[in-house]
Amino acid sequence: MAQVPQTFLDALAVRTWCALALGAVGRAREEIDAINVYPVADGDTGTNLYLTLESAAGAVEAVFAGYELGEEVPTLADAVRAMAHGALIGARGNSGTILAQLLRGMSQVLAEGEAAHIDSAGLRRALRQAADAARGAVAHPVEGTVLSVASAAADAAGAAEGDCATVARAAYQGACAALARTPGQLAALERAGVVDAGGRGLVAVLGALLEAFTGETPAVFDPHAHGAPPAARARVDAVSDARTEACAERAAGPAFEVIYLLEAEDRAVRRLRARLDALGDSLVVVGGDGLWNVHVHVDDAGAAVEAGVEAGRPYRIRITHFGAGDVHTGAEPPRERVQRAVVAVVPGEGLVGLYGESGATTVLARPGEPPASGELVDAVRRAHAREVVLLPNDADLRHTAAAAAEQVRAEGIRVALIPTRSAVQGIAALAVHQPDRRFDEDVVQMTSAAGATRYAEVVVAERQSWTMAGICQAGDVLGLIDGDVAVIGSDVTATAESILDRMLQAGGELVTLVLGDEAPEGVTERLQARVREAYLAVDTVVYDGGLQGAPLLIGVE
Repeated sequence: MAQVPQTFLDALAVRTWCALALGAVGRAREEIDAINVYPVADGDTGTNLYLTLESAAGAVEAVFAGYELGEEVPTLADAVRAMAHGALIGARGNSGTILAQLLRGMSQVLAEGEAAHIDSAGLRRALRQAADAARGAVAHPVEGTVLSVASAAADAAGAAEGDCATVARAAYQGACAALARTPGQLAALERAGVVDAGGRGLVAVLGALLEAFTGETPAVFDPHAHGAPPAARARVDAVSDARTEACAERAAGPAFEVIYLLEAEDRAVRRLRARLDALGDSLVVVGGDGLWNVHVHVDDAGAAVEAGVEAGRPYRIRITHFGAGDVHTGAEPPRERVQRAVVAVVPGEGLVGLYGESGATTVLARPGEPPASGELVDAVRRAHAREVVLLPNDADLRHTAAAAAEQVRAEGIRVALIPTRSAVQGIAALAVHQPDRRFDEDVVQMTSAAGATRYAEVVVAERQSWTMAGICQAGDVLGLIDGDVAVIGSDVTATAESILDRMLQAGGELVTLVLGDEAPEGVTERLQARVREAYLAVDTVVYDGGLQGAPLLIGVE
């Protein structure tokens, strides 16, 4: 964490800022999700901002990790470009996409001339560029949103005299004052009695910037302290009626949110903007230098993707249906709810069938494309049950799953989130699931089965880095046990044997192997033979995981 006072912005300060911003938005995530009524009342703005910042902070950490083995440190340009790129490729939702452009706008100034650090004048220019770039990325800017908050922050920073801490404080205070005014600028916020959710997230990010310079954590935002009208309570209980109204309005609006990364030339993107603007609303296109993040709400999701294909190469395509829950239109009798269902995130198409045969509703997480909270909410609704057990099957999805669970609980669905960290833990939980049992008892048994399952995975390192097992190089085979690197090897099969031995030394009755498409030929037979030879009382079961991101997943119960 930065110590007081720091008078300029360098690479280390950027690293500190990213970490502090991630923590600040993480703490405020539930509050921000709860006040999310505009442009779509889907309760995931806080989660989307968190995941966007998580990607940005991860990219910055990767840059620093690449320098850890040498004497040099990253430059300011290295750090801010990584921050902007990480946010761009990890941007989620309307709010995350705009935040990515704000960070990109800042990086365009901060990386100028490859300077070692930037003073207060540079920070003022960076905040101005951020606000202007974000506004320019939105097809139809609306006042009373994060755009207004960003502009006010830049205005206040521009009028401030002093060091970087002084400028950051002015930007933060200007943002807080602008956020307090948002209910008077946007009817949806005024009806709900809340401030803008995206703007609230930006206040948290700017508060983290101030903390990076001063070491002082700003007080939690209070709309009354900044002149907000009495109705602007920014509380969960303030939005229920407005959220219902917003959902009814949404039913008449676009049905899908479409997001994708796009490799394309600037000229093609200009044509794409015009085409998507005609197809739907909430259009935000951010990026540059050949890589873009496209976000739009449309009725024809296929047409939005086709427009991207015509412009360049779209990938990481994410389509979320703005389902209206169980609102009955009168066209046909409403389907009767089942009593209980399981919703699970699975890492590969091969496991979709396995989980589906066990009665679970699945959400596919493709490599590098974890599901958004809206996808989990949609899956819970599709399960059409009074009670739902949610299995995220990934430690990194804990915030996303928690946000989804909170949202559907507000719709009257009883949800239990079991913190499974791997698909093999989910398999163990599903094996003991009994829908005719009392809900609490079933959840306890499933949680116990998951917790009793140690999990491991074999992956290939993408870069040089420090690990619990020592220094690994790009291309090394890593064996992770319970999320920590335990073995560094050069061969998938040999590494898998090594971690399997380590896991079974602590005991076990059943080994579960989930093979990805990249698993080497013969690895199953080799591991099964190893278990038979050395652990006579242990059974082995093998599943095909398909394209799952890791050559091999291992579970030991």
